[in-house]
Amino acid sequence: MREGILIVILFLSSITSFAQADKGEGNKNGSLTGIIIDAKTNQPLPYVNVVIRDVTQKIITGGITDDNGKFHIKKIAHGKYTVEIQYMGYKPFVRELDFSSKISAHKLGIVQLEEDTKALGEVTVRAELSTVTQKIDRKVVNVGKDLTAAGATASEVLNNVQSVSVDSQTGTVSLRGNENVRILVDGKPTNISAAQLLQQIPSTSIKSIELITNPSAKYNPEGMSGIINIVLNKNANIGFNGNVNMGVTRGVNTRSNGSIDLNYKTGEVNFFLNFGANGGKRNNYGDVLRSAVDENGQVILPDDILQDFEFNSDNNSQLLKVGADIYLNKKNTLSFYTTQNFHDGLMNGTTKIYRGDVLDNESLFRSETDNTTGTYNMDYKIDFEKEGHSLEFEATYSESDSPEDATNTELLNPIDLTSNYSDDIKNDYTNSLFNVDYTNPLSENTKLELGLELRINNTDNSKKTNQHDFVYDDMGNRIPNGDWYETVLKPNSAFTYDRNIYSGYVNLNQKIDNFSMQLGARIEQYEVDGEFMKGDENAKYSDSRFTVYPSVFFTYNPSDKNQLQLSYSRRVDRPSIRQVNPIREWSTPLISSFGNPELNPQFTNSFEFNYTKGLEKGSATVGVFYRRVNDNISRVLNKDPLDVEKVELSYYNTDSNDRYGLELSANYRFFKWWSMNASSDLYIQKETGVSNGENLEITNSSFNVRASNSFTVNKKLRFQLFAMYRGGGKDLQFKVDPMWMINTGASYRVLKGKGTFTFRVNDIFKGMKFKFDSKVPYNQTGEFHWESRTAYLGFSYRFGSGKNKAKRRKNRDKHETQGGGFM
Repeated sequence: MREGILIVILFLSSITSFAQADKGEGNKNGSLTGIIIDAKTNQPLPYVNVVIRDVTQKIITGGITDDNGKFHIKKIAHGKYTVEIQYMGYKPFVRELDFSSKISAHKLGIVQLEEDTKALGEVTVRAELSTVTQKIDRKVVNVGKDLTAAGATASEVLNNVQSVSVDSQTGTVSLRGNENVRILVDGKPTNISAAQLLQQIPSTSIKSIELITNPSAKYNPEGMSGIINIVLNKNANIGFNGNVNMGVTRGVNTRSNGSIDLNYKTGEVNFFLNFGANGGKRNNYGDVLRSAVDENGQVILPDDILQDFEFNSDNNSQLLKVGADIYLNKKNTLSFYTTQNFHDGLMNGTTKIYRGDVLDNESLFRSETDNTTGTYNMDYKIDFEKEGHSLEFEATYSESDSPEDATNTELLNPIDLTSNYSDDIKNDYTNSLFNVDYTNPLSENTKLELGLELRINNTDNSKKTNQHDFVYDDMGNRIPNGDWYETVLKPNSAFTYDRNIYSGYVNLNQKIDNFSMQLGARIEQYEVDGEFMKGDENAKYSDSRFTVYPSVFFTYNPSDKNQLQLSYSRRVDRPSIRQVNPIREWSTPLISSFGNPELNPQFTNSFEFNYTKGLEKGSATVGVFYRRVNDNISRVLNKDPLDVEKVELSYYNTDSNDRYGLELSANYRFFKWWSMNASSDLYIQKETGVSNGENLEITNSSFNVRASNSFTVNKKLRFQLFAMYRGGGKDLQFKVDPMWMINTGASYRVLKGKGTFTFRVNDIFKGMKFKFDSKVPYNQTGEFHWESRTAYLGFSYRFGSGKNKAKRRKNRDKHETQGGGFM
């Protein structure tokens, strides 16, 4: 932690030094110059920290070397000081100098730094295992090179992250047991669904994952449980550098993945490119049994009904990110990038319905999708003369075209147009985001942040239903069909959904000794207009709201290894398109779904307390949280009044509820050969609602544990063991069983450490399956399986212009307000 703070201080102080040098000041007092090189290669070392301390060891000033290893520090007041030269991976250089009126200008000449092999070894080992850093407003999970995440998609990586769960059937993400979470990529929203997005991003393209469970007023308030930000790789190394990954995964089917990271940086421009791809087939299956007898023993259906499902998919995704940072001068930086997502998928699904022992319905579903999403971002930042004083302009535009061709076929009655048809679906999304952020340190301990934001989202969807002259067999092959009878065809449908959000925020940061606080508020004007059409039906939806979202953060550091945090924020979860669409749609032969245009947003008041303890060989964090949710949005199944065998799925606002929990996390190096990351959490929530006229109330608790162990045999060979237990839970109508997983892996380095072979086996004992039972509105049980047990073999290779020129420059993370933590 001290090294991180030191680097930040030195960088900020160097800006001041350079700015003063431009003005021709600094001749009134002393100065210090020198050139820093590597002792073995005699190559200059850029971005090396030079610190000047007084007799109390307080940092007086400092500087940083340029691309040629040179530094020049001016305006050094007369006196005796200690000069320290520090660089990660090298032994420090220390010298005492006297800046008197006689000798005020000192020249160190050429300073040779020697490598610290002990420090280098330590850094290399830590990079192998994912680490968690506690910031003032977030947890940052640095993905590293976890063997259990190798070759996976972002969806599978998130399942290994504390406090996060991903439904392997639907792809739904939950944070602290709540599905109302906002997913961002590089701090920006996307146009495609979270489930589809996470399947498109290869794990090797991910640098880190940020968990922002209680965002400040600077951030969008959407997402009741917070924000998950996926940060993609963006190298910033001197010279030309790159990394290549490739691998294959085998379960029931075979899938492949690969990625390449390229970077070229000169003194004025940094170019970067990241390309990742994954593809292959997947299989999952399951069944749902609905009992003819209710929980009281009363017969309500003629027979038991069994629904048997099987889905086979073949998906291919590519992700491209390319951009550049242009350092116009010491005060102005222009950055731009584009991210391109390409995805094509084929899904074949079979649903069989048995009434008793008789097969009553056998439906085939086939869907072909071709999604293209492009995101374009430009950022311009101005750093003024005063340290930390800046103005930043940012614009992001994204568009998505997601057509789908879907075919439904009922094999037992192939001439019925109500069950045999094809849909031509068009989905067009655009999203524009404009930000202006202003930061001004009013004093050494006071900082003001102001910002404005405009978001414009437009959605246009249409579905044209056609008669088709073919059906499919179980293998997905077309079978010629006979004559068609004139039956009622499902009508065409379409909708538009446009929303604009105008917002502004203010944050005031104040630090007093070891105590710091941040008070903020965000104001938003929300406007939405939607129109839904299906055949002759037409419905409109609109909403307009002005809301204030306050936030408060308190941090106390009684010592370097102890940190306490207390925070509060107000959040919102606005109804989605699907939740407010009032036109009835058929989901399966036994379930119909429709939205509720009267649905109100649900608001959350969120409180958190965290304590982080720095240990000699690691750190530990304990946190508690409490949420009060008003106008809670619940998904409820009711018996269909038009057909006793069918159920309706819709959404309603229920009474307010309380949610609270406890989280524990730690990372620790027991020995040089064994280190571990572990976390556990307990969530409890009380919820009330109504189904079929019956008042329901449940208290749900869920306990989860994760542990990742890394074992180093030698410099080349390493093993990893990961275990996870996800406790069961329940909502108003469903009770879900626990699931668990044990993964193991090994890696072996070759080609002088530049190449690495990786082997991994996931879910060795097949403990991952989704199993549930329900009493309302029917007695039913269900169980679903997927390709959870898989084996992966991969290879990665890194290359570059040399170890000295590959040293990382200062990282500019514009999403962080302050640092903290001890990991």
